[in-house]
Amino acid sequence: MIAITGANGQLGHLVINELLKARPASELIAAVRTPEKAADLAAMGLAVRQADYNRPETLGSAFAGVEKVLLISSSEVGQRAPQHANVIAAAKKAGVSLLAYTSILHADASPLDLAAEHQATEAALAQSGLPHVLLRNGWYTENYAASIPAALQYGVLMGAAGLGRIASAARADYAAAAAAVLLAADQAGKVHELAGDDPYTLSEFAAELARQSGKKVAYQNMAQEDFAAMLLGAGLPEGLAKMLAQSDVGASQGGLFDDGKTLSKLIGRPATTMPEVVRRALASL
Repeated sequence: MIAITGANGQLGHLVINELLKARPASELIAAVRTPEKAADLAAMGLAVRQADYNRPETLGSAFAGVEKVLLISSSEVGQRAPQHANVIAAAKKAGVSLLAYTSILHADASPLDLAAEHQATEAALAQSGLPHVLLRNGWYTENYAASIPAALQYGVLMGAAGLGRIASAARADYAAAAAAVLLAADQAGKVHELAGDDPYTLSEFAAELARQSGKKVAYQNMAQEDFAAMLLGAGLPEGLAKMLAQSDVGASQGGLFDDGKTLSKLIGRPATTMPEVVRRALASL
């Protein structure tokens, strides 16, 4: 049995779809905070179990009889370390043979503030003695594609990444890699640095958007504080605005770059390119 935590989320759904290509639904468990919101997964034949990272008492039963667990990192920045520790403890107590964790690209040396909680989780895994594998995911190209409507409206793509090269990939690519690792043998102890094949700068992203849309779009680089203020003014919560701005600065320092092509090797095909994600985003408008 394979349990996928955070199964109600976008990444979780995609991982399940990939696993279903090789395993029957009866061998998969959707571990979710709110089972009532997982009716679609239940309809697919998966067992749905409650697994609330903040409620350790739910995790033991969620992992009962489970061989492998995919721990998808929590979306609650600032609370991840203790939440993940709860999952690790429950998985160990349940006798899970392998836990795969979605960390961040080059977590041990990343300049992104986001890396701190991933570092803490990786340390907790090492200390636990639980067999585990690290899926150090790079950026989702969709993170930048979310800015396309505003960029088209104002003719400007704003950021703070400077000339930093970003080796992002589509969310579905990372899901396919997670599934491949969960289905493979002898993964305990491995660290997979996962990133796209064709890095780009945000200036190149803006140029590609302009080319495909036929509209003028330029990239405007900003200081971290100014970019955070702009995001705040656009309606983002303060914490998220500051996190996104600092992540852009981290990208300018190489934090989102990797050229090892481990991702495409794992999934057996090239990673989805930035132009393709742009094309899909424009088609959905």
